Amino acid sequence: MNNFKNRKVLVVGGASGFGLGCARELLKRGARVAIGDVNQASLRKAAGQLKNARLVTVAMDVTSLSSVRKAVAKCARRLGGLDTLVNSAGILAITPFEEVSEKEWDRILSVDLKGVFLACQAASPLLRKSGRGRIINISSDAGKIGFPFIAPYSAAKAGMIGMSRSIGAELARDGVTVNCICPVGAPDTAMGQWGLAWKMKRSGLSAEEIKAQTGQGNPIQRNCTVEDVTNAILFFISDESGFLTGQALDVDGGSINVRGLPGASKATKR
Repeated sequence: MNNFKNRKVLVVGGASGFGLGCARELLKRGARVAIGDVNQASLRKAAGQLKNARLVTVAMDVTSLSSVRKAVAKCARRLGGLDTLVNSAGILAITPFEEVSEKEWDRILSVDLKGVFLACQAASPLLRKSGRGRIINISSDAGKIGFPFIAPYSAAKAGMIGMSRSIGAELARDGVTVNCICPVGAPDTAMGQWGLAWKMKRSGLSAEEIKAQTGQGNPIQRNCTVEDVTNAILFFISDESGFLTGQALDVDGGSINVRGLPGASKATKR
């Protein structure tokens, strides 16, 4: 996958986490990259870390239609067009569903689902025009599996998968593919660290103990990393993925689709 030099990419939520990892790798491979984020301090920090002449930063509030449209237009001007959109912005709250307020529900759905829709909508004319457009939306294993205390987040991430498939059906004729990545939580992201702190407080376990438990909870026996997710994003951007659209790829160490045989763990070892 070395065909990134002519790519013009907007990474929404690109100042941290999976978005920042994706931007870093794309810049290394010669792409022109814009990162959009609502947090200006994070944008400045990311720009300092990446230090690349092909990087553009833009303030962007994904819950605001006017902000999204202005940011996409600015990115297209600075990059000389746009052929790839990566939606990585997201927020999470951990609350029993009976205690979720209407305000919390609206806030999470606004960022995690509405924001993705607005970015896709604003970017689509440019992606169509490019003739080789790519949209990659970062969903979650929580969009496929029921976990406690994150009902609004799960709703948004599941909705993202269905929405992406519908958008993909409309854009396919113009050579635009739309796919989702569904990772498990990665401890080395800001959201992962926040979730880790919540588990430590609730369980009394150390960070190392919790990481060990979560890593052992999937067949590959380790935690997800930013690099794992970045590699999946790069694949969906590459020309090699040109016949794939409407996919929701699990980057989860086998958690969803692979199961061991109880009582036969020794039989599986060689």
